[in-house]
Amino acid sequence: MTMKGKGYVPEPVDTRGVELPVELMPLIEEMARNVHEVWARNRMSEGWAYGPERDDVAKKHPCLVAYEDLPDSEKEYDRATSQETLKLILKSGFCISKK
Repeated sequence: MTMKGKGYVPEPVDTRGVELPVELMPLIEEMARNVHEVWARNRMSEGWAYGPERDDVAKKHPCLVAYEDLPDSEKEYDRATSQETLKLILKSGFCISKK
């Protein structure tokens, strides 16, 4: 019997060759903000609240704040996630257009 996660090697789709059109750049920030909002809502629904330091037992997290109040490092994490999602969509042959 194997332990969960043991030997797991992440293999995300290689999106290095995908360039995002300049028109999608504002969408990255909008998606990043939404990624944070969804994460925060889910945490709060599980009983988590803001705390100056992360405490898994007490369910406290310093990132349970408005997106604008996040440290730049946390915003960059959300932006990177959003950017990679957009690249995967394009690499998969889908088009993104604004109505």
